[in-house]
Amino acid sequence: MQSAKLFVALAVGVVLASACSAASSPSTAASPTVQPSATSAQGSSAGASPTPRPETATVRLALDWTPNTNHIGFYVAQQDGAYAADAIDLKFLPYASTSPEILVSSGAAECGISTQEGATFAIAAGAKERSVMAILAHTATSIAVRDDGAITRPRQLDGKLYAGFGLPQEVPELQSVIRADGGRGGFRTATLDTSAYEALYDGKADFTIIFNAWEGIEAQERKVKLRTFAFTDFGMPDSYAVVLVCNDDWLAAHGDVAKRFLAATTAGFEAAATDPDGSAAKLVAANPGVFDANPALPLDSARYLAANGLYGTAGSIGRQTAAQWTAFSGFLFDTGLLAGPDGKPLTARPDFGTYFTNDFLP
Repeated sequence: MQSAKLFVALAVGVVLASACSAASSPSTAASPTVQPSATSAQGSSAGASPTPRPETATVRLALDWTPNTNHIGFYVAQQDGAYAADAIDLKFLPYASTSPEILVSSGAAECGISTQEGATFAIAAGAKERSVMAILAHTATSIAVRDDGAITRPRQLDGKLYAGFGLPQEVPELQSVIRADGGRGGFRTATLDTSAYEALYDGKADFTIIFNAWEGIEAQERKVKLRTFAFTDFGMPDSYAVVLVCNDDWLAAHGDVAKRFLAATTAGFEAAATDPDGSAAKLVAANPGVFDANPALPLDSARYLAANGLYGTAGSIGRQTAAQWTAFSGFLFDTGLLAGPDGKPLTARPDFGTYFTNDFLP
């Protein structure tokens, strides 16, 4: 996957918005095994009638990029047999040209990997889906400049060249940070997609946006020193960097399956939060060849995510709040970025509390 994670977190939104409006060798030490959830118990006490095992159900999961640490909990749960124990046959749908949001909304996948902004664009535009789990509970991107340059604070980005991705939320978010630091919010933009990182490293651009747990780690491993500015340090609301979205009709018709799927998945991410080394090893083992170009990266990334609490707080992993949805998605509305099913800008603020649910979490 090289240096693609920021592109993942951003690209999902623009693809969905336009589509909807138009219609580290990891440690091999033994690690804790994810236990089957309570939904698969065959009787909780002696003498109790055993609970019949449910029929195995297939869940298709649309990935947003090649396998990486944002997906680690799914692979941990699969490697440990948690899905099988909960009668779930998980099928990974490799990332392709169609965004996960479109696949989920159309019913081509039951669930998919998204971001808060991606899900917001999609649901506002009429997608039949909701976020059912926060995979990364906080903002996980930063504005990055070279550490050996003269830029030491966001307001100095005025007039500089931004290496970007062509996504609608980029400019308003960057302007908000620059203005919060006393700048005008005016800068030049070159749309480079994943080449943006190399442009910054090579000094051909002044700043870009990086995913802290991927490009940030990768830059360190390459001995490229960066200076970063956190969005939330300059007034931007916190966001769910990665979320799991599922089809509304599927949730309504197969709520029991969704609960079993989420129980095993949550256990996988709880394991990643407490044992990043063992979890990274399972991610690599499940995806032979994917990380050959940089075998240290999955382990270093998994350690970063766990150490910084990005998987969430123990005991509440996966849970989302209306406050966080309303604050960040409200920013997208306030800046005029959200369009309805007809492609026209929304004039009334949506109830962002309906864009997510915790009802299927254990």
